[in-house]
Amino acid sequence: MMKSQPPVVYIEDPSILNEIDRVPKVKGRASMVSSLIDSYGLKKHLNVRSSREATHEKLKSFHSQDYLDKLNSMDDPKDNPENHQEQEEVGIGYECPWIPNIMSFVRRVAGASITAAESLAQSESQISINWFGGWHHAQRDSASGFCYVNDIVLAIHTLKKTFDKILYVDLDVHHGDGVENAFAFTPKVYTFSMHLYEKGFFPGSGKVEDVGQGNGTNFATNVPIKRGIDDEQYAYIFTNLMDEICYAFRPDAIVVQCGGDVLAGDPLGGFNVTLYGAGMCIQKIMSIKKPTLYLGGGGYNHSNTSIYWTYLTALLTGNILPPDIPDSDPFFSSYGPSFELQVDTSLQKNENESQDVEDILETLFDVLENVSS
Repeated sequence: MMKSQPPVVYIEDPSILNEIDRVPKVKGRASMVSSLIDSYGLKKHLNVRSSREATHEKLKSFHSQDYLDKLNSMDDPKDNPENHQEQEEVGIGYECPWIPNIMSFVRRVAGASITAAESLAQSESQISINWFGGWHHAQRDSASGFCYVNDIVLAIHTLKKTFDKILYVDLDVHHGDGVENAFAFTPKVYTFSMHLYEKGFFPGSGKVEDVGQGNGTNFATNVPIKRGIDDEQYAYIFTNLMDEICYAFRPDAIVVQCGGDVLAGDPLGGFNVTLYGAGMCIQKIMSIKKPTLYLGGGGYNHSNTSIYWTYLTALLTGNILPPDIPDSDPFFSSYGPSFELQVDTSLQKNENESQDVEDILETLFDVLENVSS
């Protein structure tokens, strides 16, 4: 009798770790995440799959030929300064610095999320995880916001071959603009983003009035949130909207971006959310019992992000972890001073008044009445 595979597919191998680890803004983060999941013994509860590079045809299902050609031929701007303007035209520069063999990164990251999506499409699992994906800002013809490829859009395209209607949930602190833009005109992909929204905060989009375009009108929900939101408010907004969205849209599959920058203490964040509040949102998604792809995303406090995705891995596999970080972990010293599987709140003020929250929910509930399943 063949031994059954664990029900949760998890994408990881040395190639994907090496590619993510060399991105300047998240340098070394992938190895920390992998190590902590391993140190807690969670990989024995996972069906671990290797990533593979996406083909050119797969990349072209979203990204333009011109963008891919320019990435493929791109030289180090230090060696070839005359190409500086051309690189800036496709978003390579300050936010998304040039990296050697950039197409190797693009193909590997995209391929990992496509592989994860295929496991759902082929009914090999109900839950699939790629913590090394979730690059939600990349546009069709340009890099943006540290994102060189929109693996999420490519994964959704893969799922669309099997599932009629897909719900995309973005729990990063930044608006999931690249994914929303990609599916703004279709009623078959519903995008739902909860994010910090204020003047000067990237990417500056995602107003409550942004509800999709053309045939996709009313198939996007944006929740602009002020600084300092806590677990209770965050989970309250999410669970109420998730219930209404699923009732109205009735998705066949779900894709979730779990950016670690949603957590308190993130240097590029602004929320006061902990594992408890974020975990409540994931438990709500799990209760819907649809094939679901969980992806990573932002997260610039690397120890907190590693803790977060390890915690979520345990949640998704039905495991309860001891609070103490295993001292055998190679990155153990990074988890001080508490050395515990927790994320502490900060002292920042919650700028979200209860009435503001209720007003936003009322507005969005009105929009949801126009969604026809």
